[in-house]
Amino acid sequence: MQAIVLVGGEGTRLRPLTESVPKPALTLVDRPFLAYMVEWLGTHGVTEAVLACGFLPDQLREALGEGRHKGVKLTYVTEPDRRGTAGAIRFAAEALGDRLEDRFLALNGDVLTDLDLTRVQQAHARSGARATLGLYEVEDSSAYGLVECAPSGEVLDFTEKTGEPVPGRISAGAYVLEREVLDLIPAGVECSIEREVFPQLIGAGLYAELLAGYWMDIGTPDRYLQATWDILEGAVETAVRPTAPGVFVGDSCNVAASARIDEHTVVAPGCTIGAAAEVTGSVLLDGCEIGAGARVRGSILAPGAAVESGAEVIDKMVGANERVLAA
Repeated sequence: MQAIVLVGGEGTRLRPLTESVPKPALTLVDRPFLAYMVEWLGTHGVTEAVLACGFLPDQLREALGEGRHKGVKLTYVTEPDRRGTAGAIRFAAEALGDRLEDRFLALNGDVLTDLDLTRVQQAHARSGARATLGLYEVEDSSAYGLVECAPSGEVLDFTEKTGEPVPGRISAGAYVLEREVLDLIPAGVECSIEREVFPQLIGAGLYAELLAGYWMDIGTPDRYLQATWDILEGAVETAVRPTAPGVFVGDSCNVAASARIDEHTVVAPGCTIGAAAEVTGSVLLDGCEIGAGARVRGSILAPGAAVESGAEVIDKMVGANERVLAA
């Protein structure tokens, strides 16, 4: 099974972390975020992940590498301009040419999840659908559109974001598509699969399958941190192994004996934490320096960031190689 993964976004809500690093390449605990998705796809029969790139494609290649990752072949394609979700799928499919299979997966590349993707594939085969959406139940649907289905799983309607914090079923951004669906996507232009393609399929072979498990869009600082803590606590199934309960400290770190690292903390390789410094509820990416007596709480520090002795960083994002001075 092939999977087209949409990884072209700029991750603007995570700036300055994503100013020079595409969001899918951003480190999440101990590996590039997209590595989690590729590993998850591999457990559900995917043999090739086609990464539809846009923003900083070279950095994404460098983060994940060429060839295979955990048994999944990686193929990179780069859009020449913004194509939207449907346009990006068609562009990636055309880049594969005759190698594209008659049935394939398409996924948004900004979600951390362990949902049962095999179940979506099985439901698709049973129903004879042209497209099948994976659905996820949320308590607060205010930021998402809702999907209405018949008992058979056939999609009846889509509801745009209402802003109301009510429970409902949303698209999980994971689809099984028949190759013929590509004919509904205009070539060479920006097009949304959610707003322009799927509505055409209502009553014409569009189905959905409700899935249980973990699902998190990491597109904001709060969600990025929550996804990190969920990985450390085992709320989502991953291969990560914390170095202490709720804590991960990478290799080649220099942590003073009197420094305090509380639960819900990630210290990436090459970081230095000085005497009597306190770090809690935070992520320090590669090569950060925390001076003696400094305090870092609820924050994300990009690679090479430094906090001077005695300085405080509370609920902030600090850019790459940025220096935080003491008051």
